[in-house]
Amino acid sequence: MTITEFGRKLRARETSAVEATDACLARIDADNGRLNAFILVMADEARGQAREADRELAGGHDRGPLHGVPMSIKDLIDVRGTPTTAASRVRAGRMAAAHDAPIVAHLRHAGAIFVGKTNLHEFALGVTNEDSAFGPARNPHDPARSPGGSSGGSAASIIAGMALASIGTDTGGSIRIPSAACGTVGLKPAFGEISTEGVVPLSRTLDHAGPLAASVADAHLLYHVLRGDAAPRPLVAAPARGLRVAVPRTYFTDLLDDEVRAAFESALERLRAAGARVRDVEIRHARDIPAVYLHTGLAEAAAYHAVTLEKTPELYTPSVRLRLEMGRHILAEDYVRADAGRQVLRREVDAALAEHDALVLPTLPIPAPVIGANSVTIGGSQEPVRNLLLRLTQLFNLTGHPAISLPNGRTSTGLPCSLQIVGGRTHTDALLGIALGCEAHLP
Repeated sequence: MTITEFGRKLRARETSAVEATDACLARIDADNGRLNAFILVMADEARGQAREADRELAGGHDRGPLHGVPMSIKDLIDVRGTPTTAASRVRAGRMAAAHDAPIVAHLRHAGAIFVGKTNLHEFALGVTNEDSAFGPARNPHDPARSPGGSSGGSAASIIAGMALASIGTDTGGSIRIPSAACGTVGLKPAFGEISTEGVVPLSRTLDHAGPLAASVADAHLLYHVLRGDAAPRPLVAAPARGLRVAVPRTYFTDLLDDEVRAAFESALERLRAAGARVRDVEIRHARDIPAVYLHTGLAEAAAYHAVTLEKTPELYTPSVRLRLEMGRHILAEDYVRADAGRQVLRREVDAALAEHDALVLPTLPIPAPVIGANSVTIGGSQEPVRNLLLRLTQLFNLTGHPAISLPNGRTSTGLPCSLQIVGGRTHTDALLGIALGCEAHLP
């Protein structure tokens, strides 16, 4: 059920916040042992919030679209009175501050209900959710497969009916990757639009916070609440007819699973049939993306973790520790060169969008991988899973452009495919309008 659908039923007295919250908690009780989506279940607090939400509504106090909505929160984000573990033994027993992170405070003020805190890849430094002090989260479509990461528990919680929406973070794709792997909508807003105060940092110049939801309309509601907007304008779908869509083919479609490619080309045909104008563009320095990203993100992550890496290195999972140790060996001149590379890539994405309304590409080149797989065969060669999962998302963390992942059909084995739409910098609302228009034409 979407937030919009729930809101209609709540205000028509066809359901209540207590009923919705109990239903989510029942799904957690039934399935969390199998999916491991939650690190912490906040059942008592959630039921108390739900009772209060129903009392307020009965008394004529309606807090808005999120009133009484059961949600989950990635356990990288401070919720007052609960631990913020970042899925790591390094932070064992580390309680949040006395105050919520600002984005959580905005949700609380809007009447949202917190059913629990979700599992993630340790310190958000990974894309499969396998490296967690609490064990891997699993994909509801096939528990042998990854839900994506690092916000894997958040996406899994929505698909499994454990929450109506979730809040995650995205440093290289960590909202969009699990959204694509599990089949939710995932929005990375433009850089700096949503506060990351009270969020354990990974890379301060790449970190974004944003919503995972069941629909574009829900993502729009959450986006504005997370910003603290008191009265956002209603979302209006941009019609597909006349929409100018740019497809960055080189690099971005070079390595695609056959079924992912077929789903992507089908989506383009659907948009053309609806009247969109689709043409190819080139991001000339796209092949530099991994190097620029590595020398930026790992250097910043290593700086944040310097003290604990020195004092308690054994508390990190081995692969996360290895990547952080790599970051300690990045030279200052490499970091500065990477920053110059970011400016080049930003200008190239800006140029591609100058004559188009949006870029369109897949979110993931492959369906959700099997847990424990280090590589997959694609295009006749073995490719590292981590590199593939980041391949199509990390550019837009470097450039700061808003990007959204939409479900785009299924493979023959029932695994979700996805479509990623990218908008102009500082134009997240326009991107959401385009995504709402496109959503209607996707399977």
